[in-house]
Amino acid sequence: MEKEESRSKDQQSSEDTDEAEPIELVLFQVSECYVYLIPPRKSAASYRADEWNVNKWAWEGALKVISKGEECIIKLEDKTTGDLYARAFLRNGEPHPVEPVIDSSRYFVLRIEENIGGRMRHAFIGIGFRERTEAYDFQAALHDHMKYLDKKKTAEEMEQHYQHKSSVDYSLKEGETLKLQLKNQSSGSFKSKHLEQSLTNLSLEEKANKEEPVACLRPPPPPPAPLSPVTSVHESTADMPLDSSPRQLPEHNALSSNKEELGQSNSNDDQVAQEVPDDDFGDFQTAG
Repeated sequence: MEKEESRSKDQQSSEDTDEAEPIELVLFQVSECYVYLIPPRKSAASYRADEWNVNKWAWEGALKVISKGEECIIKLEDKTTGDLYARAFLRNGEPHPVEPVIDSSRYFVLRIEENIGGRMRHAFIGIGFRERTEAYDFQAALHDHMKYLDKKKTAEEMEQHYQHKSSVDYSLKEGETLKLQLKNQSSGSFKSKHLEQSLTNLSLEEKANKEEPVACLRPPPPPPAPLSPVTSVHESTADMPLDSSPRQLPEHNALSSNKEELGQSNSNDDQVAQEVPDDDFGDFQTAG
């Protein structure tokens, strides 16, 4: 029984430690990183990469940026064995361990820490990357971790603010009552009837609008009938331009000549009738 209890206690303690230990997240990793031994800073001016011999590096290996809870660890490890060469820590409220140089975007100064004899010692080394994109990703990973810390801090402050803020108690105490004022049923029924009537009118209007016939286009007019020759002649004469000297058609000239001949014959007959004496009276006498 004692062994079982000890086992259960060990399991509970291991579970508690697993829950309390934060998870490690790799934010950035590169296989080629160069370490330089830089001279100590003589003034407050920023570091310059041209003061180093960048073609002769002291160490070459892999670099990792790992986020573990509120702590960010920059590790320099061997590419083949994975042995730790050096490491730096980015913590909230402490100075930033990475400082860029002023004459290049691929080189930085790293503040490394090491526990020697129970005391934390630090030193400054130079690191460099082969590509500018790798240097940019390295800075972006550190920036993302700082943003995470800021958001976590603001969330904790808001939680504390709402926890300590006095909440209003809306519960009824002993002896308290609530009074509800309801409107008359007649006014409510009148309003409901009026609403129903308006809805029915609206539905009828919608139905009327739906039942309205759709406007149709009239069919095109029939083609014009063929014209008769007389009308065509009149239309042709009407369409002819008017001249100062009157022009007559040949048919009109023939008609006018026939009329003149008829008039002349009539006039000749009248003249003959006037020249011949009236013999009717003589004939009447001889008959008697």
